[in-house]
Amino acid sequence: MGGLVFGRSRDVDEPPVPPVSWSDVWEFVIGDEERPAGGRRRHPVLGVRAFRVPSGSGAQRVDAPCAFFPPGAAGTDPCLYEDAQGRSLLCRVDGPEKVAGVRDHRVRDAQGRVIGTVRRVPALRRALKPTWRIEQPGRPEIVSDGEWAAADGVTESVRRGTGKLLLGAVQALADLGADGGDRAAGSRVLEWRADGEPVMSWDGRHRFLIRAAWLDRRLAFAFALLRAR
Repeated sequence: MGGLVFGRSRDVDEPPVPPVSWSDVWEFVIGDEERPAGGRRRHPVLGVRAFRVPSGSGAQRVDAPCAFFPPGAAGTDPCLYEDAQGRSLLCRVDGPEKVAGVRDHRVRDAQGRVIGTVRRVPALRRALKPTWRIEQPGRPEIVSDGEWAAADGVTESVRRGTGKLLLGAVQALADLGADGGDRAAGSRVLEWRADGEPVMSWDGRHRFLIRAAWLDRRLAFAFALLRAR
């Protein structure tokens, strides 16, 4: 029921926001809000917690789900579904395989085929925190800008003790989160590139942007899923 009753606004009855296709997503957030408060809507309209695609603006914005968490108790390995009931598997992320401090999470499609790897790399120097990389077959490795700051010239300057100011800048760039890096400090946006090409960016809190059409969205989801655990 909508409209005004005795001069007081009431929430508007609205149908659930239908899912959208995950394969051509260019922006996504993780949350349960489907419609924000505003206009005749006194409170946000909530749905299940899911990966959601924002569209529209103001009170007309909707966050349509495109990938769903498992219903009920989560399984051993993180996974996502194409439907809220958990009938159609979208992707699954394997538990970590550790080699020389590197932690690899293989990402599998609904048929169990490996579609790529999300890799947690330990700190390269004492001044840097761990970072995450993404590997997609047939494409250059996707590396975060936290690692660009560790280019040889910078880290070598730091190592020689001639770059104290650079060290501070590098540490600021790599101040990416308590568990393991790649978390944007303040309002800074983190970006991933492959051979210099922008591939994905993240505001460190909610918003992910896909910058390269060729990126398998399930790999971006896998990274966000691992960070959300």
